[in-house]
Amino acid sequence: MRIIVTGGAGFIGSAVCRFLIGETDGTVLNVDKLTYAGNLDSLRPVAQHTRYRFTRADICDQPAMEALFSDFRPDAVLHLAAESHVDRSITGSSAFVNTNIVGSLTLLEAARKHWAQVTGAERDGFRFVHVSTDEVYGSLGPVGLFKETSAYDPRSPYAATKAAADHLVGAWHATYGFPAIIANCSNNYGPYHFPEKLIPLTIVNAIEGKALPVYGDGSNVRDWVHVEDHARALHCILCGGKPGQKYNVGANNERTNIDVVTRICDCMDRLRPDGAPHRRLISYVADRPGHDRRYAIDAGKLRHELGWSPQIPFEEGIEATVTWYLNNAWWWRPLREKYSGERLGMIDRRAE
Repeated sequence: MRIIVTGGAGFIGSAVCRFLIGETDGTVLNVDKLTYAGNLDSLRPVAQHTRYRFTRADICDQPAMEALFSDFRPDAVLHLAAESHVDRSITGSSAFVNTNIVGSLTLLEAARKHWAQVTGAERDGFRFVHVSTDEVYGSLGPVGLFKETSAYDPRSPYAATKAAADHLVGAWHATYGFPAIIANCSNNYGPYHFPEKLIPLTIVNAIEGKALPVYGDGSNVRDWVHVEDHARALHCILCGGKPGQKYNVGANNERTNIDVVTRICDCMDRLRPDGAPHRRLISYVADRPGHDRRYAIDAGKLRHELGWSPQIPFEEGIEATVTWYLNNAWWWRPLREKYSGERLGMIDRRAE
């Protein structure tokens, strides 16, 4: 199988590329613009492999996308390219609209044009998997789970742009019969994660003895899945998913943000005891504007119809992730020059 992976230098995209090269016989074309969060060092384990290649390109560039489809003739697309940090979307929404909506539209049209030109088994087997988020569903109360049938209620600029892209993908299937599938995943964690999100920022700050910011009272709940489990899920959806369907991806690992931070602190105390106790570094800060209270995914459809299940328990995965950051400062330390951990996404209400 010949697979285009967009955003393959990002956190989840690089995990997908590593999985496809390491666990399948597929040929991968990684297409990435290399914005601040794109890092080719995350592809070191596969960069020299004969079945892997990289092209630096913007998914908003229609001629470039059409040329890639014409030259590579993919059997499938795993579309992960996106602006993804909620805090950045609050004060810089235009980049999210451009990449997540316009870029997805441009890629859809290039893929549809390619699909329309091929015939037989090549046409019948073609798949376009759009990788999205549980944030499109909005915020849950204390009980219940997001299902594939849950109504959309995006509450941040990031979530709104991902919801718009989901609707475009669904419309392309309904209107053109285009063989597209949507995957909505819960929060990911693991190695090679740009240190602006909760888990990698907490780990790196703890390593450096800096404050560990926790929004609000820390009681917001997220459902965590290891990025390698997510990569396996996407391959499962690519191979067995039905066009026009949606599949939620989650591992039933609900944790409050403060629980995640204290778990990391405890791991650091065991693995780097000279800085203990790391909980002393926890600092409660002003909450994020519009901060969704709780996310939780029902991945029953993916489990029952396609046979996927997560393999990495959260407690094991989080300790392995802390260990990875401790042992791989070569990867994350240069990134601190791009982003040193300063607070993003704040709104000055006094100016409104």
